[in-house]
Amino acid sequence: MTISVLLADDQSLVRAGFRSLLRRTRDIEVVGEAASGDEALRAVRALRPDVVLMDIRMPGMDGLTATESLTRDPELAGTRVIVLTTFETDEYVFAALRAGASGFLTKEIEPDDLRQAIRAVAGGDALLSPSATRRVVEEFVHRPLAATVAPDRLTALTAREREVVALVAGGLSNDQVAARLVISPLTAKTHITRAITKLGVRDRVQLVVLAYETGLIQPGHTAGDLPVDGL
Repeated sequence: MTISVLLADDQSLVRAGFRSLLRRTRDIEVVGEAASGDEALRAVRALRPDVVLMDIRMPGMDGLTATESLTRDPELAGTRVIVLTTFETDEYVFAALRAGASGFLTKEIEPDDLRQAIRAVAGGDALLSPSATRRVVEEFVHRPLAATVAPDRLTALTAREREVVALVAGGLSNDQVAARLVISPLTAKTHITRAITKLGVRDRVQLVVLAYETGLIQPGHTAGDLPVDGL
C-alpha cells in the first residue's frame, strides 16, 4: 500500500528537498504541495492524503492553526499531521499537541527517520516514545491552556480498557502493558485501538492527553504507582 503525503511549507526549496527525498521511496508518494495553511487545508480536502508534513511558520494561516482545523474536521479523520519546524523547543511540541498533531519533527531529521516517521503515523502510531510522551504530556497538562475534561468522558470504556489507557499514559509501551496485565501484546494493542475509537481521539498521544485531562492519571505518577484493577 502506498502512503500519500502532502507537503506544506512556504519555502519552495524545502518542499523540493522533501519531494526529492520521498520520491525515492517505493511505498510513499507525494500527491500535493501547499505554501500556506490555507492552501494546505484546501489541498487536504481535495486530495485526502494519508499524512501532511506541516511547517509551523507560514504566511497567512500558520501550520498550527491549519493542523487544528484539519484535526477537528470529522471528514478529514483519515489524514494525520506531522508538524515540522527548525526550532526544537518544548513550546512548539506543546502547541503541536494542542492542535492535534500526531507527531513533531525538526527539519534536520535524517532521511530514513523521516520515512519511518511517515510510515508510523500513517499506521496509526504517534511519533513520541512512551517516555517522551509522558514527559511532554505532563508538562502539557500543567499549562494554563490545557483543557479540563469531565471524567464521565471515560464511561464508554470497559474496566480493562481504562486500565490499559492509564498504563499507556504512565509511559508503558504495548509490550510492557501486556506484561503488567498478563495479556498478549496483540490484546493490549486491541484494547488501545478500541479505546481510541470509543473516545473519538485520533491516536495514542491524544489518548494520553485525555487520560491526564480527565484525571484518570495524575501528573507525577509512574506506571508503577497505578493499580491494575479497579481504576
